[in-house]
Amino acid sequence: MTGRLTSATTATGYQREWFAGMRDDVAAGAPLALVNADAPQEIFRAMGIPYVVNQWWASIVAAKRQTQRYLGLLRERGYPDYIEQYSATSLASAFEDDPGRAPWGGLPKPSIVLGETTGDASRKIFDVWDAQPGVTYYPLESAAENAVPERWWELMPHRWEEAIGSDRLDLLTGELTGLIRFLEQTTGRVFSETRFREVMALVNEQQEWNRRTRDLIAAARPCPIAVTDGIPSVMVPQWHRGTEWARDAARAFHDEVRDRIDAGVAACPDERLRLMWIGRGLWFDLEFYQRFQRSHGAVFVWSMYLAIAADGYLRYGDDPLRALAARFAAFSDQLYTPPWSAEWYVKEARHHGVDGVVHLVSDDARGGYFTTRALRAAGIPVLELHADNVDARTGDDLSAQMTAWLDELRRALTSPCPP
Repeated sequence: MTGRLTSATTATGYQREWFAGMRDDVAAGAPLALVNADAPQEIFRAMGIPYVVNQWWASIVAAKRQTQRYLGLLRERGYPDYIEQYSATSLASAFEDDPGRAPWGGLPKPSIVLGETTGDASRKIFDVWDAQPGVTYYPLESAAENAVPERWWELMPHRWEEAIGSDRLDLLTGELTGLIRFLEQTTGRVFSETRFREVMALVNEQQEWNRRTRDLIAAARPCPIAVTDGIPSVMVPQWHRGTEWARDAARAFHDEVRDRIDAGVAACPDERLRLMWIGRGLWFDLEFYQRFQRSHGAVFVWSMYLAIAADGYLRYGDDPLRALAARFAAFSDQLYTPPWSAEWYVKEARHHGVDGVVHLVSDDARGGYFTTRALRAAGIPVLELHADNVDARTGDDLSAQMTAWLDELRRALTSPCPP
């Protein structure tokens, strides 16, 4: 029970098998979508259209130490290799010149790419995709609302119309209706509302299990799992949400965490510092998360992946398409836009009883300053690491910065209070 989570290894194995099967299906003529992580994938699920998540593929490329080769493919064609590397890595797959070296056999060429127009660089990445033969970019608007709800995480499951605003929901619901019509016309697949309702119900069941798991870990002392196990255990099922397998995988993850807590298992037996990691996964150096357990007793008890699954996805309602729009209309706000994001991070830091926060700030981060400021105002120490999460060129001295900060944090926590 002290080794890797069975749910993590099972999820990783399932993803490999699925990817191989998807490649065969696409080679036989099936359509393929490349979608951003914050895009409404449930429509593709309901229509039986396979999809690959843009940022997931970038994480695989980084874990296989091939990001620099892929960025080089962009550079050779005159595209920048230093802007939004996390989103641009998959674009480089369109220019793959050595398929034999490609991770997992390589990413097949999609027929449709889907993502929000969240910034100039992001839009241009998708425009380049759109220029490739046989590829169509379907853009979704990125809307905003002046009114900001307090404690949005309490409103979202049932009172999402109030939290997000009707205008934003009208816009995205209309766009999703257009997406369905586009997919029907271009793929020959038929959208079934009955099937779509089944998908939405399964997603809610899955996220309820994730919420329970998040709360178990928050209350547990010591932390029962390594964050490097928690991420695949929650995120691989997230990419398959709307399936019975994903729902059952989330339940198995919960049960395994519960059993570890009951057995007194510790990710770090000498746990002395509880840490929170804000930002995307550091895919080019996953060992970073456990490097400081032996030297400082420091364990990461939180990442955004399980937490946003717990608080950001649940949507109940009689209109399933509008509920799906509510799942994604404010998704970026929840993670990146203050005060939405800043207040949530403070809530989560307190919920998990962390001693400090490590905040990964990349060049394209939105709202990073306000997140750090809110946490420090709440009395929570923060270390900002400025690096791109897939580009190892930006992370030369991260371990040295971390060591110095942990030394200071440990001294601050153990020194006697002044009279």
